Amino acid sequence: MTAAVEMPKVSECTVTGCSYNDHSACKAFAITVGGTGTDAACTTFIPLTAKGGLGRVVSQVGACQRADCVHNESLECTASSVRVGAGADTADCLTYQAR
Repeated sequence: MTAAVEMPKVSECTVTGCSYNDHSACKAFAITVGGTGTDAACTTFIPLTAKGGLGRVVSQVGACQRADCVHNESLECTASSVRVGAGADTADCLTYQAR
């Protein structure tokens, strides 16, 4: 039997134009980090025209497509938590660090 994996929490999201943001707290059950180059985009971002998320949830990183990040192991994030905010795009993983 394999041990349960703890996924890192989204500790902060300053993207006020995202449907999942509620007072700097992400209300998506899990986010996906993608992007290219130095841009580690939060690909879960959805503009405010649609309301999304769960009322009582602490969001976590469900998948990380950035294999070049120091926190990535087998496409899973190993950071203790992540911050999402403006970067190259409206919503980027600010915890991303290239190897």
